[in-house]
Formats: sequence, C-alpha cells, structure tokens
Amino acid sequence: MSEGRGSALLVLTVVMAMAVVFHGQVTEAATYTVGDGGGWTFNVAGWPKGKTFKAGDVLVFNYGPGAHNVVSVNRGGYRGCSTYSGDKVFQSGSDRIKLAKGQNFFICSFPGHCQSGMKIAVTAT
Repeated sequence: MSEGRGSALLVLTVVMAMAVVFHGQVTEAATYTVGDGGGWTFNVAGWPKGKTFKAGDVLVFNYGPGAHNVVSVNRGGYRGCSTYSGDKVFQSGSDRIKLAKGQNFFICSFPGHCQSGMKIAVTAT
C-alpha cells in the first residue's frame, strides 16, 4: 500500500513540474485598439511606435462603416497604398484581426485615405 502512495506521489510531482513549465510558456494574447480612443482614422501611421506586439495579439479597428475599411496588404501594397486581388478586406466598423508572426500591413483603400496616413505597419514577434 505504501508503494502505491509513492508511485502516486511521484506522478503528482511530475505533473506539477510540467504544469509549472507549461505555465511559463503560455501567454495570453493582448488586444490593442488601433488609434486608441480616436480609432482607425487619418494620421495613425505612427500609432504602433513604442508598442511590442506578439503573434496572436489582436488589433481592433473601430471606424464608421461606409466611411473607411481595413485591408490587409503586403509590403508593396502598404508602400504604394494599393490593393491587389486576394487582399483581405474588412468593412464591419469593428474589425478584430489576429496578428501573424512577422510584418503585418493594413491600409484603408478608400481614395486618398492611405495617402493621408490611414495605414499601419506592425511587426509581431
């Protein structure tokens, strides 16, 4: 009977040690509101500066639907304020977009909006 208790204690110790190890590796994704209180609007290109993003974090884009949109673009689309077929377009006015590891680029594709600073580039580690 004491041998069974010893085995159970060993199993419990191993399970608890594993829980401690895994707990240190699991982090909860953060949620960021793009543009803070001002929302997704003109001149937000500098909004990511000073923030640290991780893959899996969520960006929330708040804006008036019909007045703006959010398009997930590649680097060329970001630099040239242009979209391509296959780019993902969001139009709800309260879009929640999960960041992928690496660079993530977003623009508003309404005429002149991206050129007026309605674009952000976010790097997630």
